[in-house]
Amino acid sequence: MTVSFFDGHNDMLLRLWHNDDWSAKAFLESDGSGHIDRERMAAAQMTGGFFSIFIPTSKTDMLTAGPVDQKRALIQCLEMIDIFDTLSSKDFVPCHTGRDANGKKGKINAVLHVEGAEMISDSLDELDLLFRRGVRSIGPLWSRSNVFGHGAPFSFPGSPDQGDGLTDAGKALIAACDERRILVDLSHLNEAGFWDVAACSGRPLMATHSNAHALCPAPRNLTNRQIDAIAERGGIVGACFASAYLRDDGRKQADTPLELILRHLDHLVSRLGEEGVGLGSDFDGAVIPTAIGDCSGLPALAETLLANGFGDALTHKICAGNWQRFLRENLPR
Repeated sequence: MTVSFFDGHNDMLLRLWHNDDWSAKAFLESDGSGHIDRERMAAAQMTGGFFSIFIPTSKTDMLTAGPVDQKRALIQCLEMIDIFDTLSSKDFVPCHTGRDANGKKGKINAVLHVEGAEMISDSLDELDLLFRRGVRSIGPLWSRSNVFGHGAPFSFPGSPDQGDGLTDAGKALIAACDERRILVDLSHLNEAGFWDVAACSGRPLMATHSNAHALCPAPRNLTNRQIDAIAERGGIVGACFASAYLRDDGRKQADTPLELILRHLDHLVSRLGEEGVGLGSDFDGAVIPTAIGDCSGLPALAETLLANGFGDALTHKICAGNWQRFLRENLPR
């Protein structure tokens, strides 16, 4: 059985941007670097995904939680959008509307996503520019504070209930995204912010790359109460492959077994239902289990799902169908 894949999160644009000598060839032809490129996506029957824009603290210090200057963040964000546009071609197609999410054989449907909205000021003046440039999904927070609220910290073990909720600017951002049918991503939000989004937004809730806190007590993972709220709103969660959010010891280890991904998927399906779970790999942004390795290893995950009783229909839904349906229903018409 052939299984196709639609992925909720990757950091390929950041990887290319970080390489000053990058070229489109680095995406089109596999050179063995990173986790994702066009050649490996094609080999894995990968039909699309969310391509993330993340603004690092600096090029030499990618992941610290310090403040990021808004003007610099906007410049770097637009540079990554320029890379995205350079890659866009007849077989790499930006996904702007629900109609674009249907998927066509041999094409990559790419949703342009922002992870941490540091490039948007509290006036929200930049939001329409980003929309015109193709952004259709925004996570207001990464795991650091900004003018919109507070992200979930990286402490382990820990509760996501750390810090205050959304600021007034954060609540205004959610309302503005709803007006434009820009998707709002709950991954990386702390719990207070999560509940503020749930209260501010009338749309289905979405977490592009998060796992179950009950199985791995990382603050980045979702509690059962949060998962149930997403289910009640007809939302979706993309299960993350990052080993630190799979393992009950929180370690970043590539020898993490695929069984742990299955445990999280099973838990999510049990609370969200078969329509509410997808994949959110975090390719190019995390330590991925060796059994997958990179995007060319996605078929190994499908085979493991089938071998462990998930069934044909549910495997197709988790691997691609649920994300495609969610985008058809919730992107701009």
